[in-house]
Amino acid sequence: MSILSLIIRLVVLCVLLWLAVIDVRSRRLPTKIVLSIGALFFADAFLIGLTVQDVLVHLLLAFGVFLFCAVLYAAKMLGGDAKLPAVIFLWAGLSLSLPALTLISLIGTVVSLISLATRKMDPAAHAHPVRALAMFSGARDVPYGVALALALGGGAVIVLPALVPMLST
Repeated sequence: MSILSLIIRLVVLCVLLWLAVIDVRSRRLPTKIVLSIGALFFADAFLIGLTVQDVLVHLLLAFGVFLFCAVLYAAKMLGGDAKLPAVIFLWAGLSLSLPALTLISLIGTVVSLISLATRKMDPAAHAHPVRALAMFSGARDVPYGVALALALGGGAVIVLPALVPMLST
Protein backbone atom coordinates (compact mmCIF):
# COMPACT_ATOMS: atom_id res chain seq x y z
CA MET A 1 0.00 0.00 0.00
CA SER A 2 1.14 3.51 -0.69
CA ILE A 3 1.77 6.40 1.63
CA LEU A 4 -1.20 8.17 0.05
CA SER A 5 -3.43 5.21 0.98
CA LEU A 6 -2.18 5.41 4.57
CA ILE A 7 -2.89 9.16 4.61
CA ILE A 8 -6.45 8.58 3.36
CA ARG A 9 -6.97 5.93 6.03
CA LEU A 10 -5.61 8.21 8.76
CA VAL A 11 -7.99 10.94 7.57
CA VAL A 12 -10.83 8.41 7.81
CA LEU A 13 -9.70 7.54 11.34
CA CYS A 14 -9.77 11.22 12.31
CA VAL A 15 -13.25 11.62 10.82
CA LEU A 16 -14.42 8.53 12.72
CA LEU A 17 -13.09 9.99 15.96
CA TRP A 18 -14.87 13.26 15.13
CA LEU A 19 -18.07 11.27 14.59
CA ALA A 20 -17.56 9.65 17.99
CA VAL A 21 -17.48 13.08 19.62
CA ILE A 22 -20.57 14.19 17.69
CA ASP A 23 -22.36 10.98 18.67
CA VAL A 24 -21.56 11.35 22.37
CA ARG A 25 -22.67 14.98 22.39
CA SER A 26 -25.78 14.86 20.21
CA ARG A 27 -26.61 11.19 19.60
CA ARG A 28 -26.60 11.98 15.86
CA LEU A 29 -24.33 10.88 13.03
CA PRO A 30 -24.50 13.40 10.17
CA THR A 31 -25.17 11.60 6.88
CA LYS A 32 -22.79 13.79 4.87
CA ILE A 33 -19.86 12.90 7.10
CA VAL A 34 -20.67 9.18 7.02
CA LEU A 35 -21.00 9.28 3.22
CA SER A 36 -17.67 11.10 2.94
CA ILE A 37 -16.03 8.13 4.67
CA GLY A 38 -17.65 5.87 2.08
CA ALA A 39 -16.45 8.08 -0.77
CA LEU A 40 -12.89 7.92 0.55
CA PHE A 41 -13.10 4.12 0.26
CA PHE A 42 -13.44 4.44 -3.51
CA ALA A 43 -10.44 6.77 -3.71
CA ASP A 44 -8.41 4.33 -1.65
CA ALA A 45 -9.63 1.33 -3.68
CA PHE A 46 -8.39 3.06 -6.84
CA LEU A 47 -5.03 3.84 -5.22
CA ILE A 48 -4.38 0.31 -4.01
CA GLY A 49 -5.60 -1.22 -7.26
CA LEU A 50 -8.68 -3.13 -6.14
CA THR A 51 -10.40 -4.81 -9.06
CA VAL A 52 -13.97 -3.96 -10.00
CA GLN A 53 -14.97 -7.40 -8.71
CA ASP A 54 -13.32 -6.70 -5.33
CA VAL A 55 -15.07 -3.34 -5.07
CA LEU A 56 -18.41 -5.02 -5.88
CA VAL A 57 -17.82 -7.57 -3.10
CA HIS A 58 -17.15 -4.70 -0.66
CA LEU A 59 -20.31 -2.94 -1.88
CA LEU A 60 -22.46 -6.07 -1.54
CA LEU A 61 -21.21 -6.63 2.01
CA ALA A 62 -21.93 -2.99 2.90
CA PHE A 63 -25.39 -3.23 1.38
CA GLY A 64 -26.10 -6.44 3.31
CA VAL A 65 -24.95 -4.85 6.57
CA PHE A 66 -27.08 -1.78 5.84
CA LEU A 67 -30.18 -3.93 5.21
CA PHE A 68 -29.54 -6.02 8.32
CA CYS A 69 -29.13 -2.92 10.52
CA ALA A 70 -32.14 -1.23 8.91
CA VAL A 71 -34.31 -4.27 9.69
CA LEU A 72 -33.06 -4.31 13.29
CA TYR A 73 -33.73 -0.57 13.55
CA ALA A 74 -37.27 -0.98 12.14
CA ALA A 75 -37.91 -3.76 14.66
CA LYS A 76 -36.66 -1.43 17.42
CA MET A 77 -33.86 -3.89 18.23
CA LEU A 78 -31.13 -1.44 17.22
CA GLY A 79 -31.11 2.17 18.20
CA GLY A 80 -29.24 4.67 16.17
CA ASP A 81 -27.75 4.34 12.79
CA ALA A 82 -27.57 1.85 9.92
CA LYS A 83 -25.32 3.97 7.70
CA LEU A 84 -22.11 3.91 9.71
CA PRO A 85 -21.94 0.12 10.15
CA ALA A 86 -22.44 -0.24 6.40
CA VAL A 87 -19.61 2.19 5.68
CA ILE A 88 -17.29 0.48 8.16
CA PHE A 89 -17.94 -2.87 6.50
CA LEU A 90 -17.51 -1.27 3.06
CA TRP A 91 -13.94 -0.56 4.16
CA ALA A 92 -13.46 -3.90 5.91
CA GLY A 93 -14.61 -6.18 3.12
CA LEU A 94 -15.10 -9.90 3.62
CA SER A 95 -11.54 -10.58 4.77
CA LEU A 96 -11.75 -8.18 7.73
CA SER A 97 -15.46 -8.44 8.49
CA LEU A 98 -15.06 -10.87 11.40
CA PRO A 99 -12.29 -8.85 13.12
CA ALA A 100 -14.36 -5.69 12.57
CA LEU A 101 -17.47 -7.28 14.03
CA THR A 102 -15.51 -8.60 17.01
CA LEU A 103 -13.89 -5.25 17.81
CA ILE A 104 -17.12 -3.32 17.32
CA SER A 105 -19.02 -5.76 19.56
CA LEU A 106 -16.41 -5.62 22.32
CA ILE A 107 -16.18 -1.84 22.27
CA GLY A 108 -19.98 -1.57 22.02
CA THR A 109 -20.30 -3.72 25.12
CA VAL A 110 -17.90 -1.47 27.04
CA VAL A 111 -19.76 1.65 25.86
CA SER A 112 -23.08 0.09 26.88
CA LEU A 113 -21.75 -0.80 30.33
CA ILE A 114 -20.43 2.75 30.80
CA SER A 115 -23.78 4.07 29.63
CA LEU A 116 -25.63 1.92 32.16
CA ALA A 117 -23.23 2.85 34.96
CA THR A 118 -23.69 6.56 34.27
CA ARG A 119 -27.41 6.56 33.49
CA LYS A 120 -28.29 8.74 36.47
CA MET A 121 -25.53 11.27 35.88
CA ASP A 122 -26.42 14.70 34.55
CA PRO A 123 -23.62 16.11 32.32
CA ALA A 124 -24.54 19.69 33.19
CA ALA A 125 -24.23 19.06 36.93
CA HIS A 126 -20.59 17.97 36.97
CA ALA A 127 -17.11 19.40 36.51
CA HIS A 128 -15.19 18.69 33.29
CA PRO A 129 -13.60 15.27 33.99
CA VAL A 130 -16.84 13.78 35.26
CA ARG A 131 -18.90 15.66 32.65
CA ALA A 132 -17.13 13.75 29.88
CA LEU A 133 -18.12 10.46 31.51
CA ALA A 134 -21.66 11.70 32.13
CA MET A 135 -22.03 12.39 28.39
CA PHE A 136 -22.31 8.60 27.99
CA SER A 137 -25.33 8.51 30.32
CA GLY A 138 -27.87 5.89 29.33
CA ALA A 139 -30.61 8.36 30.20
CA ARG A 140 -29.80 9.95 26.82
CA ASP A 141 -29.72 6.61 24.90
CA VAL A 142 -26.61 4.52 24.34
CA PRO A 143 -24.18 6.14 21.88
CA TYR A 144 -23.44 2.92 19.98
CA GLY A 145 -21.98 4.86 17.04
CA VAL A 146 -19.02 5.52 19.32
CA ALA A 147 -18.11 1.84 19.17
CA LEU A 148 -18.10 1.97 15.40
CA ALA A 149 -16.28 5.26 15.25
CA LEU A 150 -13.48 4.62 17.73
CA ALA A 151 -10.09 3.67 16.42
CA LEU A 152 -10.27 0.31 18.16
CA GLY A 153 -13.31 -0.65 16.10
CA GLY A 154 -13.80 0.58 12.59
CA GLY A 155 -10.70 2.76 12.58
CA ALA A 156 -8.40 -0.10 13.50
CA VAL A 157 -9.76 -2.27 10.71
CA ILE A 158 -9.32 0.57 8.24
CA VAL A 159 -5.86 1.82 9.27
CA LEU A 160 -4.01 -1.34 10.32
CA PRO A 161 -3.97 -3.05 6.89
CA ALA A 162 -2.05 -0.07 5.51
CA LEU A 163 0.10 0.56 8.57
CA VAL A 164 1.33 -2.95 9.46
CA PRO A 165 3.14 -3.64 6.14
CA MET A 166 4.86 -0.25 6.34
CA LEU A 167 6.01 -0.88 9.91
CA SER A 168 7.33 -4.33 9.09
CA THR A 169 9.63 -3.09 6.30
